[in-house]
Amino acid sequence: MDPLRTWAQDVLRCHLCEIPVPSLYCDICKKHVCKACVGEHFSDESTAHKVVPLKIWGATTICQKHSSNICELQCVQCDIPICLRCISCGEHEQHKKVNILESFMRKKAILQKDLQELEEYINPKYREIASNISEQKADLNKNSQELASAINKHGEDLHKEIDAMIQKLKSDLTDMDSKHLTVLSKQEDEIKHTISEITASIADLKKILESNEVGLPFAYKSRNAEFRRLPPKLTVTLPCFTPHEINRKNVSQQFGFLSASSIQTAKHSYTLKSAEAKSFPPDRLFIDVPLIITDITAYNEWSLCNVFCPSDEEIWTSGYDKFIRLYNLRGELVDSVQSKSGISPGDITVTRSGHLVYTDQKYKTVEIVNSKITEIKTLIRIQGWKPHRVCSTLSDDLLVIMNSGDYKQVKVVRYSGSTEKQCIQFNDKGRPLFSSGRFIKYICENRNLDICVSDSKANAIVVVNQAGKLRFTYTGPPSTIKGSFLPKGITTDSQSRILAVDWDKSRIHIIDQDGQFLRYIDNCHLQSPLGICLDTRDNLFVAENKTGKVKKIQYYQ
Repeated sequence: MDPLRTWAQDVLRCHLCEIPVPSLYCDICKKHVCKACVGEHFSDESTAHKVVPLKIWGATTICQKHSSNICELQCVQCDIPICLRCISCGEHEQHKKVNILESFMRKKAILQKDLQELEEYINPKYREIASNISEQKADLNKNSQELASAINKHGEDLHKEIDAMIQKLKSDLTDMDSKHLTVLSKQEDEIKHTISEITASIADLKKILESNEVGLPFAYKSRNAEFRRLPPKLTVTLPCFTPHEINRKNVSQQFGFLSASSIQTAKHSYTLKSAEAKSFPPDRLFIDVPLIITDITAYNEWSLCNVFCPSDEEIWTSGYDKFIRLYNLRGELVDSVQSKSGISPGDITVTRSGHLVYTDQKYKTVEIVNSKITEIKTLIRIQGWKPHRVCSTLSDDLLVIMNSGDYKQVKVVRYSGSTEKQCIQFNDKGRPLFSSGRFIKYICENRNLDICVSDSKANAIVVVNQAGKLRFTYTGPPSTIKGSFLPKGITTDSQSRILAVDWDKSRIHIIDQDGQFLRYIDNCHLQSPLGICLDTRDNLFVAENKTGKVKKIQYYQ
């Protein structure tokens, strides 16, 4: 057999004579026809025919490397159109190839679904949210004006009360002064009168003493005894003003206060309500047989643990050494970071602003690496607990799973920067949500803001809502034997579906956002999978602990 034909077994061919790259296409029968067979094709009178040049139909693509050739195939691994010369050069020899027309039709179907979703659901929802924001802004402005008027009026009323109080105090002071002045003035007048009488007596005595008249001394009547009775000494206790100390910390309680204001984040996601779901087709369809697009050898055997996609072109990885490595999808090492403590990181993630974050169990810290990968800073230092797994949320918070020092307690803590915002540890009955012990747990946040934790000791996935209330526990499909599900790495896709590694069976469980089992990914020859993550196109990356490889798997159409 012609080797070129073997490589290009999916090439477009005439459906009658199998000549490669026919120039015509029947838009009714959906078949390719060469010029020599077009008459025979029209001889089938059981149906109408509409034969057009394939180029007019729009399915031809000029090869970027060989401009004189038309691309008949698509390389699945490289995700590019290729021609026969590309294959004969051996560049895509070991890659899976599919018919470009079939791939074109599949992609158009996906685009049509995307368009329908954008027009019928996403765009109206965004417009509804935008309209709601405008209403909220108007209400906010109106409310602020009303409150400002109320505050001013209350201030004016308070000023009136203070002015009245001041006036009363001043009036009381005037009354007290008036009463005391009356008493003091009366005594002052009496004393002045007595002083004038004493002055007159002194004058009389001097006159008598200076005179030689015998009768004057006998006529003198002494008043000294009367004058010796001194009037009482009046002492006025002066009033004073003692103001109440102004407690500036409690001024608001003395004056009044505003109730707290907040913005609550509504859960807008791709999850459709039941009524909408009936009128809207499924967002994305599973591929019958998931495809391994590529694999990257990142570590030695039994050394790889974690993987995270900062973009669709690169992956961060970590394992049982002190380095965190960045690879491109060709398997080339792009960069690396050495942990500050010199031991392997507990987990890795990337914030929405592009910073690499890892947990350091020796120092009991969460470390952050700047976007240029030139500096490591301690973001969170934890007292009495050991951080293990970490994930970045849609709001750019960090969720950290940690164990107590004696491994008897486990909790999930939400941080905004270095500030603790939330602690999730117990259910409504005060019982632990997560099993204790040294079993390492994995964590992620769903698009609907649920927090998903894989708990291998409990053989379960524990899902709580944003407030930390238990939503459901998944232990495998209904037919699963108790205890046979051993979950490890966990992630969620754009449809709010949850993907979790089953270490015991070396496969991936896919469940919906309410815990209903959907399907397995169990045909990709996974070997001891641990960490998993998704890129923006929902391609799955699996870190195989046994082989040290990262496999990229396509499971959606």
